[in-house]
Formats: sequence, C-alpha cells, structure tokens
Amino acid sequence: MSLYRRGEVWWYKFWFNGQLIRESSKSDSKTVAKEAERARRRELEQAYNHIPKRERMPLFSPAAELWLASKAGLAESSRLRYSECIAHLKEEFGKRLVCDVDGDDVAEYRRKRLAAGVTNRTVNYETGALRGVLRQYGLWGPIADRVKALPERHDVGRAISSEDESKILAAASVSRSPALLPLVVISLDSGMRLGETQALRRRDLRLEWANGSIVRGEVVVPKSKTAAGTGRLIPLSRRVCACLSLWLERFPEAGPDSFLFPYHKVGLAGNSRVPVLYGVDLRCPMGSWRKAWRLACKAAGARYRPHDMRHTFISRLAENPSVSEQTIKALAGHVSRQMLERYSHIRAEAKQAAIQALGQGAIEPIFEAIGHKIGHTDTSGDTTAQPNSLKTNGGPARIRTWDQRIMSPLL
Repeated sequence: MSLYRRGEVWWYKFWFNGQLIRESSKSDSKTVAKEAERARRRELEQAYNHIPKRERMPLFSPAAELWLASKAGLAESSRLRYSECIAHLKEEFGKRLVCDVDGDDVAEYRRKRLAAGVTNRTVNYETGALRGVLRQYGLWGPIADRVKALPERHDVGRAISSEDESKILAAASVSRSPALLPLVVISLDSGMRLGETQALRRRDLRLEWANGSIVRGEVVVPKSKTAAGTGRLIPLSRRVCACLSLWLERFPEAGPDSFLFPYHKVGLAGNSRVPVLYGVDLRCPMGSWRKAWRLACKAAGARYRPHDMRHTFISRLAENPSVSEQTIKALAGHVSRQMLERYSHIRAEAKQAAIQALGQGAIEPIFEAIGHKIGHTDTSGDTTAQPNSLKTNGGPARIRTWDQRIMSPLL
C-alpha cells in the first residue's frame, strides 16, 4: 500500500493482477485514504473472483421515488395517480428500510386507509404501487399470498334524468366559468370523455357557418383511450352548434392548431361582476373544470359525476329502437357488446314502454283462450249456460274471483 499527497488531497496506488491502480481518495484525511484504498482493493478482489456484491437495502422513500421514475412511459394521468399513491405510502413507510415492510405492515396500512374513508379502489391502487416498490428488490413474493385485492364497485355511473339535466344546464349558464355550458352541452350530446373534449383543437371541427352562426358540424376525436375511439366522427347537435357559435366568438385570433377550450383565467369585471376571460393561451388546453361542475350540480340539487354525461348519451341512444348497436358503438367508441351493456343505463320509463308495447295486441287472444274454457254469456242474459264441470263445488264463484283478479289489470 502506498499513500501520497497531491496538494491537500491524499492519493493511493497499488498493483493488482499486474496493473497499477492509482486513484484519488478525494479527501484530505490520511485515515480516510487508507480505508478507501482497502475498500477499492477488496472490490477488485471480489470482482476478480466473481463474488456478487451484496446490495444494501435503501430506505423506502428513495426506493419509491426510483420506482416512480421508472414509470416515465405512462400517461400523465396515470403518473399523477401513482404520485398520489406514493405520497401516502411514504408517510407510512418512508423512514423504514424496504426490507422491513412485511405482510402485517401492509394489512395495517390498508386498515388505516379504509378507516380514513378511502374507497377500496384507491386502496388497491396504493397497494399496487407498494407492490411495485417491493418487487424491485424481490421482497413482494414472500408476502404476495397474504395480500388480496379488496372488492371494488364496478358500476360505472348513472344516466342524468331529464329534469336534473335541465337544472344543471340552467346552473351552468350562470356559472362563473363561461366554458362550463358549452362543455356540458358537448359532453351530453357527443358522449366524448373529459380528456377527449379537452384535447380538441379547431382543426378537429368541420363547421358550416351561415349569418354568423354554426348551422351544421361534426367533430373528429383526435385522441382516445381506446383504439376504436380514436378518429371517430360525431355529428354535432343543434344546441352544440348554438353554444359553439357563441364560444368561438370569444377567440377571433384562434387558428387551426388552437385548442377549442384553451387555457384561461376567469375574473369578475365591472359593478355587475360579469365573468370575463383573461390570460388566454390558445396553445395550451384549459385546466380541470370539475370544481365548476360540482358547483353547478350543487346549485341544481343533484349529485352526478362529469363522466355520467357520457352514460346519459349512450343510454339515450340505447333507448331509441331506431338506433342500431353498430351506430352506438361507432359514436361512443366501444369495441364490444359487453362494454355497450356496461355503459347503457335503460331507464324505467323506457322499460315500461317496452313492456306496454309487448302487451299490445296480446289481450284479445287471452280473452279468447279464457272465454273458450269458461264459456260466454248468451244474448238473453242467461248465465246458467256454464259447463257442468264448473257448476260443482262452487265453480262459478271461483271463476268470477279469478276473473276479477287477473283480467282487471289487463283491461
């Protein structure tokens, strides 16, 4: 072993396998330089003899950040969701070593989260993130059998009733956010998802103008979560055309690459406190409008999710017997019948109308079949012309009772 100084820094040099190793310890301490030389020599000896290097287990917090960084290829919404999960996990396990997290710790963590009012689906997401962190170091396998997924609700929402829709539209028309009304109308009448609507640019619209208003138009969805949804063409309804006519007038300088709903801020101007837009950036999409939606629903006295507008669109198409399933799939972007059944919520009125239509034309055959069995009253009004088999054991009385109970609803 040979140590020497260059300036204030100690260096070390030694021969190993016929090669001179000369390196700096990056320290002004001779003791540190001795330890650095000894560690470097041992590292070379282990590598030469194919002795695997023992990996030190990190704290959970940096291990979680490393796992999150490996998810760079995910969509931004997915990365945001996992970031929220990691934040909660770091609060619980951040100061522990990764190897110190066992099945009992996972069970206790899930119990705390459920007691805090978190849904099963959110807990499953957080458990999935925890599984990814532990799997990096081969620590998930021993506890995998002890951690089962919690049951989740698979109902995807509900359709908005006509009465609630009118109230929500009225509340949206006076909302502080001027973009809320066109967003709600286009969501109700096109069935596009929130991300699809926010990603729309001017070039995705094909509009026909007359006298300063849109008279006809259609939209091509540029980006969707499914392959069947991307590029689908949706005609615009009359009320969508009317709303867009007023909305597009706010941005006369917009070009084909401008977002249909660009980033903007809302302020209150004048004594009338009328909402106005400022800070508009046509190159960026607008932010979340969930808060404005919640306020509108609260004012309308209803509780719906923004995604329920998509359910409403598909349900109304499914209620119309003249609309084929193929048309619904083309408009909604579905790829299977199972997905169509998952999203279509046929209301009680449509079901009742279907049952009534089923019963029309079937009452007379029932009368004929029953009359053939129990006999008919003759023209003289004599009711004694009943089959002998029905006159015994109080037969006629029983038939009248059965007739009243069964036939009255049909009449």
